[in-house]
Amino acid sequence: MALPISGFNPMAKDHILEKITQLQNLGAEKLILSVINKYNSTLKSPQNNTIKIVLNLADDLKGSWTNSYSTDYESKFKLNGFIKRNFCVPYFWTSEKNTEQTIKTRTLEYLLRTNYRLEHPQPITLKEHLAQEIYVSTRVSLLGEEFQSNQFIEIESFYLENKDSDQYDKIFNFFSGDLGSESLSYKQYANHSPLGYDYATLLAKRK
Repeated sequence: MALPISGFNPMAKDHILEKITQLQNLGAEKLILSVINKYNSTLKSPQNNTIKIVLNLADDLKGSWTNSYSTDYESKFKLNGFIKRNFCVPYFWTSEKNTEQTIKTRTLEYLLRTNYRLEHPQPITLKEHLAQEIYVSTRVSLLGEEFQSNQFIEIESFYLENKDSDQYDKIFNFFSGDLGSESLSYKQYANHSPLGYDYATLLAKRK
């Protein structure tokens, strides 16, 4: 595999090229390189291998074969194939309005996930999946909606009840909510917003 193109959708339309042009105009590759260089400078010891960072653009607007929920989930947790081939693959979306800051933040969070997985095995339980995202949230300010602590009662209750579960539908629902589960005809658990990624950010702030 010369390049990881898991985000490629053969059903994508011309707007993909428009979005790629927008990313080029923002200097996405130079911004990504600046994040890589800064991140490398923070490493305490030299790495034994070289990881290639490759931007992927997923079409969640008109690409009928791309489910945004499952694609996003897999890009964050199903990393073994990438890591085996020394790849880190930050995902961007055709529905997004990217800025220099979103490009930098997205790149850093995927660098962190890759580094985490170099030191930890594939997560199995919900607790192990959440641990990865807490690691990311502790080290990068993710750009998302702000929530009050009292808004996490339901998702925290779900987590405490299912943290040792290895059932895919529960873990997926924890991070993607009922909308994500519904889109794939999975069982729904009355999880809406905030969800697992937001909960990881909350726990990171508590540290």
